[in-house]
Amino acid sequence: MWLVPLAVMGLIVGVAVAQQLRHFDWMQEFILRYPGTAATRGAIEPGLPAWLRWSHLFNIVFIMFIIRAGLQILADHPRLYLNSGSTPGTAWLRLRGPVPPDRLDPVEATRVWTAKDDSVSLPKWIGIPGVRHTIGLARWWHFTFDALWLLNGIVFYVLLFATGQWRRIVPQSWDVIPNALSTMVQYLSLDFPVNDGFVAYNGLQLIAYFLTVFVFAPLAFITGLLQAPAIAARFGLGRGPANRQVARSVHFLVLAWMVFFILVHTVMVFSTGLVGNLNHIVFGTNTDSYSALVIYLLAMALIAVLWFLASPVTLRYPRTVQKVGQASIGWFTGLLESLDPQANYSEKDISPYFWPNGTLPTSDTYRQLQNGGWADYTLHVGGLVENPTDFTYADLLAIDKHEQITQHYCIQGWSGIAKWGGVRMADVLQIVKPRPSAKWAVFRSMADGSDPGQGRYYDCHKIEHMRHPMALLAYEMNGAPLTESHGAPLRLRNEVELGFKQVKWIESIEFVDSFDHIGKGHGGYNEDHEYYGYRMPI
Repeated sequence: MWLVPLAVMGLIVGVAVAQQLRHFDWMQEFILRYPGTAATRGAIEPGLPAWLRWSHLFNIVFIMFIIRAGLQILADHPRLYLNSGSTPGTAWLRLRGPVPPDRLDPVEATRVWTAKDDSVSLPKWIGIPGVRHTIGLARWWHFTFDALWLLNGIVFYVLLFATGQWRRIVPQSWDVIPNALSTMVQYLSLDFPVNDGFVAYNGLQLIAYFLTVFVFAPLAFITGLLQAPAIAARFGLGRGPANRQVARSVHFLVLAWMVFFILVHTVMVFSTGLVGNLNHIVFGTNTDSYSALVIYLLAMALIAVLWFLASPVTLRYPRTVQKVGQASIGWFTGLLESLDPQANYSEKDISPYFWPNGTLPTSDTYRQLQNGGWADYTLHVGGLVENPTDFTYADLLAIDKHEQITQHYCIQGWSGIAKWGGVRMADVLQIVKPRPSAKWAVFRSMADGSDPGQGRYYDCHKIEHMRHPMALLAYEMNGAPLTESHGAPLRLRNEVELGFKQVKWIESIEFVDSFDHIGKGHGGYNEDHEYYGYRMPI
C-alpha cells in the first residue's frame, strides 16, 4: 500500500515538471516536431474490427479472474525471492512481517514456523475465494482462466497478423521514442494531445500496447511454466536465472504491469473523450452515440456481478470448481507429468534453509518408534502385489542406498534444494512385484491431515512414476537422518510432482487399480479436503 502515496506524489511532481517544461521554447519546438503519432508503414483501415473488440471484452473477464486468483496464490507464501532456496530474510518483497527468528529451528518440531503458518488471508472481494489456505481452489481459477486467456490470445495473434492490424501496435520507426516522450509531457502537463486512436495510436500508446501484447503477456506464460517442478526437473532449472523464485518474481512484476496498464488505460479512456472512445471499442465507429455508454455500463455491471459472485460461489461449490478445473486443464497437467526428471544438482546448490510444512504426527506409537531410534518401525507394502512385505528400518538401510540432490517445489510457492538419501522405489517394486492390475501407489502417513477428525494423510502416485530411478523413499536429508519436521523416518520423493504429494512419516504403501474407493476418492488427503488435483506437475 505504500506504493499508492508514492505514486500520487510522483504524479503531482510529474505534472508540475511537465507544465514548467512547456514554457520553454525548445520543448514547444520538440512537441511541434514530434506531436505524438509516429509514422506507420503500410495502409491500414481506420477503426477496430469486430474480432478485436470481442477479444478485448473476453480479455477483461479472463484477466480479472487471473489477477484475483493469482493474488490468492501469492498470499499462501507472501514472499518473493531471487535465490532458489527461499531463504527467510532474503525476500526482496514481502506482504507480511518477518519470520519469527526463535521459530526457525526445524529440530524443534513443535515450535517451528511452517509455511502454513506464514500464509495470510485476503478480503473475499480481492482474492478468490479470499480465505486463508484455499490455494487449491485459487489455482483452479487461475489455471482455467489462464487457458481461456491463452486461447483468446492465440486467436488474437493470428488475426492481428492476418489482417495487418499489427501495424497499430508494433513500432516501425525510431520516431516512436521522441513521439512517446512528447506525448508523455503533453499528458503530464494536462494539455492532452489530440486523441486520434481510431486511426492510429500515439507513441506512448504504441509502446504500451507493444510491451503488453508482445513482452509481458508471453512473459506471463513463460514464467508460469518455469514454476513447474516437472519442467525444472527435466531441464535443470532449479538454480540460476531461470529458477522458480526468479520466475515467481518476474510473474509478479508482470501482474503489477498488467494492473498498472489497466488502471492507466481506463483513466485515459475516461479523460480523453469517454463517449467517443466507447464508440470505438463497442461499435467500431468514430461516432458519439450514447448507446455505447449504455452498453458499456451494462457490461461493467455484469462484470461487477461476476466479480462479487466469484468468492461466495467458490466457497459454496468448491468440489464443482475442482472438477471444472480438472476437466479444463487435466490433459495439460497429464502431459507435463510425462516429462522425464533428470536434474541432479551439486552440493553447493543445497539450500541453507528448507521450509518445514505439514501437520506433525501426534500418536503415542509414533513417539515410541522415534524414541527407539526406529528399531521397531516397519513399512508395510501390500495391495495388488505378488509378495506383500514388511520392511523394517534396518531392512531399508540394507538395500542399496541412492543419493540425489533435487529441488522441492511446494504448492504454496517456496522451493528448496536438498540432498536426499534412501531406497529407490524401483528396488522396492522388484521385491514386492506389483500385479499388472496395479495402477497407483497409495502412500499413507503416520500423521493426520490438517483438518481435525478427517483421518490420516495420504496421497496417490502413478505406478509408472514409481519405476523411475529418481523416485525415492528417503531416510536421509543433507547427509543426516530425517528430522521429525522433514518426515522421519521415511518420506517420498517424486520429482515431477509438487511438495504436498511427497508424503512424509510414511507408514504403508498400498498398490491399487483405482483410488475411487480411498478417502473421498480424489487421489489424496489434500485433494479430498483442500480441493487440490491429483496431477500436480505445475
